[in-house]
Amino acid sequence: MTLATTIREREPAVGNWLTLRDPAVAEISAELGFDFVVLDVEHTPNSLETVLAMARGMDAAGTDTEAIVRLPWNDPVVVKRVLDAGVSGVMAPMVGTAEEAEALVEATRYPPEGIRGVAGERAARYGLDLPEYVRDGPDPITIAQIETLEGLENVEAIAAVPGLDGLFVGPADLSANLGVFGEWDDEEFLAAVDRILEAGHAAETAVSTLALSEADVERWLARGFDFMMVGLDANYVVDGSQRAKAAFEAALEERDG
Repeated sequence: MTLATTIREREPAVGNWLTLRDPAVAEISAELGFDFVVLDVEHTPNSLETVLAMARGMDAAGTDTEAIVRLPWNDPVVVKRVLDAGVSGVMAPMVGTAEEAEALVEATRYPPEGIRGVAGERAARYGLDLPEYVRDGPDPITIAQIETLEGLENVEAIAAVPGLDGLFVGPADLSANLGVFGEWDDEEFLAAVDRILEAGHAAETAVSTLALSEADVERWLARGFDFMMVGLDANYVVDGSQRAKAAFEAALEERDG
């Protein structure tokens, strides 16, 4: 089953969130058997060249792991360039209206359904498969991030946009916009999360979020999220390094105590 089918049927899927720029991180994620990775181009120095290199790194693993790119903005020019690199889908930040969600979907489709320009790039095997690629109609995964007050207010209409595959609850930005940054147990924040979940599921649209701890994985799954990114590569480096350093310091203290 492809990732697109999994998400559209609201089956569970687990992803890894990547911010570091080494293709080896994407290759390792694929070797570990994640269903997908999110390549973050919004809050990182990552470029289109980075996306291309990381997609190739994942291919080198020879597994079924797929890539979704978190866009820097909901821009049709960026969408087409990212998709031409051969990834499976895109996620747009701060989608606030149904019209913005419609524009995202339109940017991923060729005419007459959309406005994506035709090019023989990596997605079409550098033109070798271009006629088949265009004719068969690539159907990229499209995900809208709900993380602003405007997006929350319009979430029911956004969730119902035809061709939109998923909603993503951006916990950091959503809590910040509600004035309760990082307060994951705040009643207003949880009510907003529940509203997004209810809107998505009423429209048969999958809903996802990012979990940065084992406790968060359990709580968000229990709350009803369909698929999830369960960690962030930079955090793995920080956490593992802190534990290793603490183990050395504890052993040294015990030895010299």
